Amino acid sequence: MSGHPAWKRTGLDLRLYAVLPATGGHGNQALQAAGLALEGGATVLQYRDKQGGTRSMWQQAQALRHLCHRRGVPLLVNDRLDIALAVDAAGVHLGQGDLPVAVARRVLGPQAVIGVSVLTLAEALHAADEGADYVSVSPLFATATKPDAGPPAGLAQLALIARHSPLPVIAIGGISAANAADAIAAGAAGVAVVSAIFSSPCPRQAAAGLRAEVDAALRRYGKEHLA
Repeated sequence: MSGHPAWKRTGLDLRLYAVLPATGGHGNQALQAAGLALEGGATVLQYRDKQGGTRSMWQQAQALRHLCHRRGVPLLVNDRLDIALAVDAAGVHLGQGDLPVAVARRVLGPQAVIGVSVLTLAEALHAADEGADYVSVSPLFATATKPDAGPPAGLAQLALIARHSPLPVIAIGGISAANAADAIAAGAAGVAVVSAIFSSPCPRQAAAGLRAEVDAALRRYGKEHLA
């Protein structure tokens, strides 16, 4: 594999990708949790809400966008291109059942960040062909955060995808400080987490611990340019 051209184009730092829980609340509660995660070292924040109304999502995403802008961290919106456009978010993250990457790219433009959840190498290569910027292998381990996510991919599948994907690969699903280094060792450029940060009594401390584990693993496995 010869580098990560999409990474170079976007300058995206995927080391610690914090995903706000879909039931994490709105207003100050979610903003406070997001702020603590960013203070702890999160390098990307994703806003995800599968049940909220469009207006409330716009209001929440707008507040998160301002918070991320102050911290110099990109905000990505799960699925909802309209919300991402409305608040000038950095981009979107798409699942296999969402709009195709090519359509999202046409709507959002060439500079938008577009990520895609994948479970197989074929899905990862298709995402790259369509113009995605990164892929996430989801779920890596069993997770209660998204019970409908299907069987876990496992480290061997992550390694296969990371070895052959022309895009940076992150791992999500059941990630904690105890196994984040295993994901990096398998080839991930970073980890995405929900409960390991936002279910913690101290999201800042949890994010800092995860970030330390990821950075140490990136150095250990010869990926210092990412750390």
